Amino acid sequence: MALTRTVVALVLSAGAVSSFTPTSQLPLIQPIARPTTSSVYSSVESDVESKESKSTYDDWVSNAIPDNAAVFEQGMAVFAEQYPGFSKWGWGPTVHAEKWNGRHAMFGWFFICCTAYFKGHGMIPDANAMLKFKDWGALAIIGAAGTKNAVYISNERAIVLAANIHCFMVGLFATIAPMPWSDPLLLDPDQGEMYEKALNTKPYGVIPDMSFKNWGLTETAEIMNGRIAMFGLIMLLGTALVDGKNMIDVVNDWVGGLYF
Repeated sequence: MALTRTVVALVLSAGAVSSFTPTSQLPLIQPIARPTTSSVYSSVESDVESKESKSTYDDWVSNAIPDNAAVFEQGMAVFAEQYPGFSKWGWGPTVHAEKWNGRHAMFGWFFICCTAYFKGHGMIPDANAMLKFKDWGALAIIGAAGTKNAVYISNERAIVLAANIHCFMVGLFATIAPMPWSDPLLLDPDQGEMYEKALNTKPYGVIPDMSFKNWGLTETAEIMNGRIAMFGLIMLLGTALVDGKNMIDVVNDWVGGLYF
């Protein structure tokens, strides 16, 4: 628990530091004239070969290692060259993919907290009751089907699972037929200006610029919140595995038993 609190404190500190010493935002990535894989590696090799001509080792390192902007731009360009089919739809190392991953992580936290609240206040009916095979058929079994040791799903778990499926279907239909006012989960090359804007969005660097101008309902704030949410889910899963608890109990411990 002490380790978890320390890591969370470090993450929050990193967000605070970015407000005062933010990394520079990266330039727009042009879909045309992207560097090829060979050009990316050849530029590094040329820097290595020129090591002997540098006056000091530090000078060579500062010139041989790409800066923050180059790392992100080169990585995205190499992926786009190697997997053009995925890249054009916004998959892989793209800002669009990071935005949606962060949104899913933030919604995941909202759903976890709601589940903990419902569980703690007895809002899930017959939570510990097991579903019966004669009522639900194979849907009631989650393990060792067809044997005497068959494992049945609890009513609480079934309700949570059904709610997740509903949310998943909403996201699925938003992908198949997105509304004109919403961001599509997958980029559509036929969308014209919207597609170019999403494809060429600036990468935000390792730590986004969270100075006052980027507070509130901004894309930079959304990226930062999404990253914190994704990191939080990793910490939640890791803590649950180490402590041998379910994630709802871990979240309840983190908030000091506020939910139940």
